Amino acid sequence: MKTIFLAAGCFWGAQHYLKQIRGVVETETGFANGDTEKPTYEEVYTDRTGYAEAVRVVFDPEVLPLRKLLNLYFDCIEPTSVNRQGNDEGTRYRTGIYYIEPEDYLTIKEVFDEVQRGYSAPLAVEVSPIRNFYAADEYHQDYLDKHPDGYCHLPQALFEFARQAN
Repeated sequence: MKTIFLAAGCFWGAQHYLKQIRGVVETETGFANGDTEKPTYEEVYTDRTGYAEAVRVVFDPEVLPLRKLLNLYFDCIEPTSVNRQGNDEGTRYRTGIYYIEPEDYLTIKEVFDEVQRGYSAPLAVEVSPIRNFYAADEYHQDYLDKHPDGYCHLPQALFEFARQAN
């Protein structure tokens, strides 16, 4: 199994999308690459902690190669949008790919460059090693499973797309 951290705007929609993908074996919402220890949702919401809302994704690379996972990630974000996805705005909603294993950087860079070729504006997706990650509280885990009518910036059709992308 491999682990990567993906920031795609509001983390509960991103988590719901990512866990639909065959080969993803575990997801957890949380806060990535910030400046404080053990931040709360309320603290991150102020945009003063440096954290991005992110999803820890554990996946089976034999079923879901990193390249495919990253392409599906790019399908769920507006990659040129700075600190905003959908109606959600603030530094906590920035997009990012945070990796553990240095050898993953080459694949990330290749996919990033391929996606960039499709845009005239620069991509606003951070790419860096994970410095820290703190899980969000239980209320924010699997939020859209618990609240199916809850707000999500991602369209419902995208979840079906993720289930079919095998």
